[in-house]
Amino acid sequence: MQSVEMLKAVINGETYETVAAKFGKSRTAVERRIKAIASQVTKAVGIQGLNEEGAAFVRRLRLHRDAILIALESFEPAASCGPRENRIVSREEIARAAQRIRGRSSRPWHDLSLFYMLFATGARPLEIARLEVRDYLDADGSVRRESQMRAEVAITRKPRSLYFTSSRLDEVLTLYLQERLALALGVRMAGAYRGLDPDSRLFLSATGEGFKITPYGKEGQMRFLCRPILETYSKLFRYSELQGVTALSVRRTVISRLYERGADEGQVGLLLGISERSAVRELLSRHKPTIAVLVDELI
Repeated sequence: MQSVEMLKAVINGETYETVAAKFGKSRTAVERRIKAIASQVTKAVGIQGLNEEGAAFVRRLRLHRDAILIALESFEPAASCGPRENRIVSREEIARAAQRIRGRSSRPWHDLSLFYMLFATGARPLEIARLEVRDYLDADGSVRRESQMRAEVAITRKPRSLYFTSSRLDEVLTLYLQERLALALGVRMAGAYRGLDPDSRLFLSATGEGFKITPYGKEGQMRFLCRPILETYSKLFRYSELQGVTALSVRRTVISRLYERGADEGQVGLLLGISERSAVRELLSRHKPTIAVLVDELI
């Protein structure tokens, strides 16, 4: 939390030297801690216009001041005692968490769909808030197994592949979309797309509105933040009782699953919208066996 306060001071205009004097730290230590916490925030919530690489530069941080301050309200920094632990959520934990969310939520199918969407796609919260019915369904009502994260949905503004191949997600999303139809939220007269408006947001509030996405920065800079979905995910993680889990933990979990199945860093980057292999490694390094393990019983 001290690192968070340092970050706030710097984006509010103070220099590294001033912050160092205020907290009784060296300038180098302050710079290192600010870069680390800024990178955590950026990766966890996905602030459009500020990528992981850009988080290291004070000028860019200050340009995104408003979005960072809003994001910090719902951001829970990882504890920093000893080497950083990569929190990977097991399948058993996910199943137990889903049961808790279902029992505690007033809109269980909506909330479970949001919860599973993170784990099934590795998408950032802002990207999930932007998804539309047509991204998930074909006109005949079937699930688009191989869809696309459209440029206007992706934080990077670059389209990428998007796969909906989770039976758990299908199950709860089917129930949620049926509920939407029954409540006449985002529907149309024709029978295509299961009777839903294909251009409506995939996730709607109880009043039929999508998550509010707020532009910030100077006119024409195309920077956006979705505070309501960040607050919703914070609520769901509380309901789930998954200690220390954030949207960033989920992205690391997705990377870990992909590594287990033999994916390389390039494939992971393509799926998660991360252009640099080094940025993938920074999120979660791939396990490398020792030479002794590699050569053991080769024949």
